Amino acid sequence: MPELSLILFGPPGAGKGTQADRLRIDFRLPFISTGDMLRNNVKDNTELGLEARKFMDAGDLVPDELILAMVGERLKEPDSEDGFILDGFPRTYEQALALDQLLSERGRRITAAILVDVPDEAVVRRLSGRRVCVKAGHNYHVDFDPPKHDAVCDQDGSRLIQRDDDKPDVVRNRLMVYHSQTEPLISYYDEQGVMRRIDGTRSPDEVHDHIRAVIATLRLEDDV
Repeated sequence: MPELSLILFGPPGAGKGTQADRLRIDFRLPFISTGDMLRNNVKDNTELGLEARKFMDAGDLVPDELILAMVGERLKEPDSEDGFILDGFPRTYEQALALDQLLSERGRRITAAILVDVPDEAVVRRLSGRRVCVKAGHNYHVDFDPPKHDAVCDQDGSRLIQRDDDKPDVVRNRLMVYHSQTEPLISYYDEQGVMRRIDGTRSPDEVHDHIRAVIATLRLEDDV
């Protein structure tokens, strides 16, 4: 397989970041998070970052064209020649079209769009149960990884809080946005024959093994 270019997507709380980090190590591919990329461009005062800052300072969303330009610049770097793992982009049908056009112009394509699928109620339970210590940001979960003492961090004794974006109403609103904007990409990548679905309710190790098996199958098919 000449390159391994992957898109990871799924609802908030699906565990995409965990899986992306493992795949990055497995296949020695760069993990391109558009959120991190945007922050780094702004921090480094690049030309694109300065342009993005104007929108951010005004409280506006950074336009798709600007994000796409940052993705394009990132894909010029040597470490992405053999592929990449993309998270956070595309989020909409229009962004997916633009990304395909960008890659096509460079003789590249998406190898697989991997959907880490988790039902809404499982997402709400995962995210609303998270607790973070106010001192150092240590993470806990009231059901899956509770502290020894309620609302107290095991490691530094500081208070545990629920972040505002983890509150159930906020999580459900984030899910509504996901279903309306991003879920249509399932059909888009299905039509291209690159969509692969992963059961995200399984343990992180099982999800990781499933994704690796999918990639191994893709490589076998490419060698036939």
